[in-house]
Amino acid sequence: MWASGGLPAGVPAPDPKPKEALGLGQLPTELLEMVLVHVPPHTLLGHCRQVCRRWRDLVDGQHLWLSVLARDHAALSPILRTYLPPADDPRPCVLGRFCERRPIGRNLLQKPKGEEDFLKWPVLSGGDTWAAEENGEDSPRACMQTSFLSSYRWCQKKQVLNLEEEGFWPELLDSGKLEICVSAWWTDRQYTNSLYRLIVQLLDANQAVLHHYSPLPFPIQQCRNSFSFEASHVFSNLKKGVRFVSLEHWVPDIDFWPEQYGFYLFNSSVIVRVRLS
Repeated sequence: MWASGGLPAGVPAPDPKPKEALGLGQLPTELLEMVLVHVPPHTLLGHCRQVCRRWRDLVDGQHLWLSVLARDHAALSPILRTYLPPADDPRPCVLGRFCERRPIGRNLLQKPKGEEDFLKWPVLSGGDTWAAEENGEDSPRACMQTSFLSSYRWCQKKQVLNLEEEGFWPELLDSGKLEICVSAWWTDRQYTNSLYRLIVQLLDANQAVLHHYSPLPFPIQQCRNSFSFEASHVFSNLKKGVRFVSLEHWVPDIDFWPEQYGFYLFNSSVIVRVRLS
């Protein structure tokens, strides 16, 4: 039998004003973190942190980023957790910057492969300075077929990396679990005589040298065939206090030909790895 109003007996009338779904701001903290852990790190730091004080506190804390770390850096997570900054660290988003920058295993140098933009490479040069040019032939280790090209007299270019800006924090840098791998690749240009020197220094916060690598200048003599060369080194057992990596290229074409008739410097790298042993 139907009750008055057209509904079966015992069935409650529907609420004329259905309740609205909870917004993100109304979620309990645990559920909000479960949502935010799937947001890209750059969005968390750039936008989510600006929503309100509650969201800022979540993004500035370690708990959310430990979940991001466990998801995106599963193999590194146990090691990195051991060397976290103190929970009361006054610097916001230290672990967040690491998750955003992903500095382990990638080349930290900017513009390493001969792009026209020299802004990342402060240059001190004699002669006709550096140029960027398409390679005359395919070069191994060259992800893009463009190289820096040197000229006569000493041409120098240098890049200094701030490891904390790249995403590392002091406790991790001083943990003894990191190693820094540096490499440079170049090829001679036919019918020129040149020298090449690589200088790499690991510096502390005051720019004092803690580690140094600089093989003897490498002579490149006239030859009808083009050869490729590599210089590489691994800094392990790092001293405490390493905060910067300085990498310099010094090159002259000693035949004093005008313009850029030195050799092709087609790639270089600075890569930080975790020592698993």
